[in-house]
Amino acid sequence: MLTFSFRSANQTRCIIRRCLSNLSTHEGLEVTQDDGLRIIKLNRPNKFNAFNKELYVGVQAELNNAAQDEKTIITVITGSGEYFSSGNDLNMFQPIPKTKEELRDLAERSSVLLQGFVGAFIDFPKPLVGVVNGPCIGIAGTVLGLMDLVYASDRATFSFPFVQLGQGPEGCSSYVFPRLMGAAKAGELIYFGKKIDATEAEKRGLVTSVIPHEDLESVMAGLKKNSKMPKDSLFHCKELIRGFNKETLHEVNRKECEMLIDRWSSPDTFKAVAEMFLKKKK
Repeated sequence: MLTFSFRSANQTRCIIRRCLSNLSTHEGLEVTQDDGLRIIKLNRPNKFNAFNKELYVGVQAELNNAAQDEKTIITVITGSGEYFSSGNDLNMFQPIPKTKEELRDLAERSSVLLQGFVGAFIDFPKPLVGVVNGPCIGIAGTVLGLMDLVYASDRATFSFPFVQLGQGPEGCSSYVFPRLMGAAKAGELIYFGKKIDATEAEKRGLVTSVIPHEDLESVMAGLKKNSKMPKDSLFHCKELIRGFNKETLHEVNRKECEMLIDRWSSPDTFKAVAEMFLKKKK
């Protein structure tokens, strides 16, 4: 059973200082290693850690690196600044394609990028932990359902504005969310984009536990301690819990991305994205 204990902020900062320098060469990511604990930090705080192409590619690559690194036992994904992640960077959709052919081409390229990104979470062979430090939107939240544990700050919120943007669910949320929280509760999030706080996310099974924000760094110390457990047993548990659903999840991922091509190819979707982009610019 994974456990962690709280430490003072000063004690935790001392632990963090002993970590290695940034191991990632990908822009917008900070990767550190502390014994068996690898921390992948989304590091675009001025953009609220929004996912652009570089971040999609970088996270996938760093998950693959962590999977292959013999020293890494437990991997954490967290965010820097006030947000865990604000979801997709709408600048990825600029300039808006002018023809149906350009629109379809962008949709197909985006689908390939997304499918590979989500696939890296599905295939990850070691315990994967989300430490949600703030608001969590869209793709950043859907992949939480593919993680093994999720600790959330009491300041965290969760929202999935698929329909508002003329799109559809991704990150296997169409399959995982109903099984975590029931179809009716999942429907509120997927169909209507209902925003929930960390306590509600815990009640619905998306979050393992809610942590006072000022104590959030202490989670890392506890996870470092847990990374000293017998690694083969941890990996064996992961395979038993997650392994049987891999083929199904890959099929769900493929189907979601296939349907998103149709959504992204729709002028209505890009109109919704453009309107949202203009709102953010004001």
